[in-house]
Amino acid sequence: MDELIDSFELPDGDGDRYEHHRIVATKGQEPLRVDKFLSNFIENTTRSKIQQAAADGNIFVNDIPVKSNQKVKPNDVVTVLFDHPPYEFLLTPEDIPLDIVFEDNDLLIVNKPAGMVVHPGHGNYSGTLVNALAYHFQNLPLNAEKRPGLVHRIDKDTSGLMVIAKTEIAMTKLAKQFFNKTSERTYHALVWGNIEQEEGRIEGNIARHPKNRLQMTVFEDESIGKHAVTHYKVLERFSYVTLVACILETGRTHQIRVHMKHIGHPLFNDERYGGNLILKGTTFTKYKQFVDNCFKIIPRQALHAKTLGFIHPTTGEKMFFDSELPEDFSKAIEKWRSYSQTMALEN
Repeated sequence: MDELIDSFELPDGDGDRYEHHRIVATKGQEPLRVDKFLSNFIENTTRSKIQQAAADGNIFVNDIPVKSNQKVKPNDVVTVLFDHPPYEFLLTPEDIPLDIVFEDNDLLIVNKPAGMVVHPGHGNYSGTLVNALAYHFQNLPLNAEKRPGLVHRIDKDTSGLMVIAKTEIAMTKLAKQFFNKTSERTYHALVWGNIEQEEGRIEGNIARHPKNRLQMTVFEDESIGKHAVTHYKVLERFSYVTLVACILETGRTHQIRVHMKHIGHPLFNDERYGGNLILKGTTFTKYKQFVDNCFKIIPRQALHAKTLGFIHPTTGEKMFFDSELPEDFSKAIEKWRSYSQTMALEN
């Protein structure tokens, strides 16, 4: 697999450009234009922006500036410079309200809304959870990636509970629980299709998709990717979609989204993994209109981090938190419940 490194180093002799990505092509890399190669890696950017970076002399292959049609070959090192500052300069405090569920001297629990990015990165330089934390709290400990307070993270368009460390000891002990898989996390997800089994276990290594680098996928080869396990239980059935609870045994990037797609049940309205299409149901125009209305109600993947459990890093007490589904999620469920009940009466 190709190696993506976010290095954020200031290049020698250039006070206005910053290294944001350094990508090492694999030994099996087929010749591919550098703009296409990079578009498979870099989120929240366009191919035209990548081409402009090349035109400005800010894309390098093996330390040599190249044009956008330069072919990337096996083992090439591709570096991209952009004119915005590196991550450590993006931690600007911003007065963004936080939904704090619990707080003490060691940690806090926040209920992150859908649409909020957890930390600054390419294409998202402000308005993140970290920017909000920097405003409301002083001297939060840094994790291994130098991100203040973050013990774990959830996707931009996933809502729900997160624990934030306020001390170095809390950061270390909480991170250890997540690493050792002793923390407890349950998500609620609305997925396409009527899942046959009432509950099940999905196991499969997860790594970046070989053709679409913005997606993750499951590999049968255990030597590729990271081991991942998701447990699920059916909560309610709505004819063409199913509400499930997913319990994470591991915490990989996009894990629930990838695993549910792998078993043939993508998350409802998950654009990245094909859930924004009508995957189950009828061809009737009224049904299509109904699904489109549901997409408008919840314009993101239907995934919510509902519960969170762990051992308190100082007191040793078992902590457990539960959260209500956000309004968009609950409204979508109500519409599907009403639709399936109407179908049952008609049949």
